[in-house]
Amino acid sequence: MSIDLFQVFVIRNLIGCHLACNLRDAKCMIRKRDPIIWEVLREVMRGHPVLLNRAPTLHRLGMQAFQPLLIEGRAIRLHPLVCGGFNADFDGDQMAVHVPLSLEAQIEARLLMFSHINLLSPATGDPVSVPSQDMLLGLYVLTIENRQGIYQNRHAILVDRAHTYPIKIPYFSSYCDLLRAQESKQVDLFSLSWLRWEIDMQIISSKIRELPIESQYESLGTSFHFYETYRVRKCKKGYSSNMYVLTTAGRILFNQQLKEALQSVSKPAVCIGGNNIHSLAPEVI
Repeated sequence: MSIDLFQVFVIRNLIGCHLACNLRDAKCMIRKRDPIIWEVLREVMRGHPVLLNRAPTLHRLGMQAFQPLLIEGRAIRLHPLVCGGFNADFDGDQMAVHVPLSLEAQIEARLLMFSHINLLSPATGDPVSVPSQDMLLGLYVLTIENRQGIYQNRHAILVDRAHTYPIKIPYFSSYCDLLRAQESKQVDLFSLSWLRWEIDMQIISSKIRELPIESQYESLGTSFHFYETYRVRKCKKGYSSNMYVLTTAGRILFNQQLKEALQSVSKPAVCIGGNNIHSLAPEVI
């Protein structure tokens, strides 16, 4: 399907790059599916957006522009977040694909019709690209933890009635160590792990003012304070020297992906209040 949509541009590139002598040779190469055709097609697709339309077109969001990617098969793969504007779902809906030919049409598609520009409904102003139930369920499963209530720190592996192995929650010093252990099957996405946390990073807790469950003091003045989901080691002067949080590999993976996504699309904003100008930037906790 892609070679039919961009056939005119592929033929022009084949002749322009002296890969084909004339129009007849270029069409013959396309018909024989010469391997060089796919490289030329990828180069053409990088510079040409496509328009998707699902009938009936009831509002402006019924036709949006996208940057195409070459894949195998004849099905159109669409991101689930943009299905709300088309009022489409994944039960066999048909959509029409259009290629803007003129330079003016391509500029209009890039500046006015790209999906990342049309995030709000023009009629009500409400967001159109909102997570569906499947996405929320997937995020819930990714961030769930394998807790066993008050028995989570007791005996997990029962060898026989007389011998058991106690649970030992592993410690990790960084994101990379925890994710590497998950990839090597040492821990799973839902098993609890202690992760070394930065002192200056805030911890989100369900309790506003959480008191420590247990505090231990040593003879040198250092102290250990244990909370429900984290533990803090303080020096003699009362400053926090290190901190460990109780988390899972799935939550770390979600937090890492969220942080990278926000950093790639966010730009510092400027807020003017009174005589002060403050630079605002999103922060991931």
